Amino acid sequence: MKNLSWFNRVVFFFNILLILASLFGYILPYFAPNFFPIRSVFTLFLPGLLIGNVIFFLYWLIQFKKQSMYSLFILLIGITYINKFYKFNSTIEDKTENEMTVMSYNVRLFNLYKWIKEDNISEKISTFIKDKNPDIICIQEFSEQNKVDFKLYPEKFVFVEGKNTLIGHGIYSKFPIINKGKIDFDNSTNNAAFVDIKRGLDTIRIYSLHLESIKITPDVHELDTNPDKLTEEKTRKLFKRIGDSFIAQQKQAEIIKAHKNSCKHPSIITGDINNSAFSYVYRIIKGDHLDAFEVKGSGFGKTYNIKHFPLRIDYILTNKQKFEIKAFETFNDFIASDHYPIIARLKIN
Repeated sequence: MKNLSWFNRVVFFFNILLILASLFGYILPYFAPNFFPIRSVFTLFLPGLLIGNVIFFLYWLIQFKKQSMYSLFILLIGITYINKFYKFNSTIEDKTENEMTVMSYNVRLFNLYKWIKEDNISEKISTFIKDKNPDIICIQEFSEQNKVDFKLYPEKFVFVEGKNTLIGHGIYSKFPIINKGKIDFDNSTNNAAFVDIKRGLDTIRIYSLHLESIKITPDVHELDTNPDKLTEEKTRKLFKRIGDSFIAQQKQAEIIKAHKNSCKHPSIITGDINNSAFSYVYRIIKGDHLDAFEVKGSGFGKTYNIKHFPLRIDYILTNKQKFEIKAFETFNDFIASDHYPIIARLKIN
């Protein structure tokens, strides 16, 4: 510290604070939200903390200061968190026999209430599906009031429910569906769906999840005209509301975990869990599955269309013994919802 200027001493002070905050963020996913409902919200900010540590590391490095080692150390011990947040371009492997592609997409009711000022959303999604041609499609926030062409899919499981707006799930398959059902969550309008498909000699369980919203879902167009919309509410009230949602998600995640563990078939878990890959909820749902983005993704993997923040809340998780992840893509240039579609190509072992 003696060889640092007064300015660098101030910088180092904030560097240490960031390191301590990062350590706190690293351990939070191992504590259930009902023990730390407000503190659990902190996991949403872990990507920013990681970026901050990179900046501090570079700041000290260009000065050839040993203080760079502090941020480097915190980045190294959190390397698994970095892989959840950002992936350098992964190699896309050539297609082989015995593969299948799975798509997950929260369609926001197919733009039923005209959040996006376009009249051809169903047609856009139809064209996208025909172009990408996935074998399995899992749709969250499904509405039967759509004109999407699903003729390529002879098998489906669709259900919608609700008092005013009917909303649900749609699972479409090119393979026979031999079992299906839905999973209700207590005191929630959110739920999950599952199907068992027959692929050759294999029976595979497919889940489509839509967990409790964290209730900060500003319209993508409202953000253009009112970029401070998220900061208008009092911070304490906002954090409490998100914390309550995390507690609800925890209960829902435990239901999914129990349901998955009772299934004798290898499973693929898809959908919108409304939480980051740094959360307790994600860790419980993922279990010993592989995250397709972590294996074959690239970039930030942003799946929610909100400005200035790379929020990844939609996932494809696969049984690591049964499936080899050959490719994964997030389609950030396709705007037909407040979410982006994701597709994984899997080899069946």
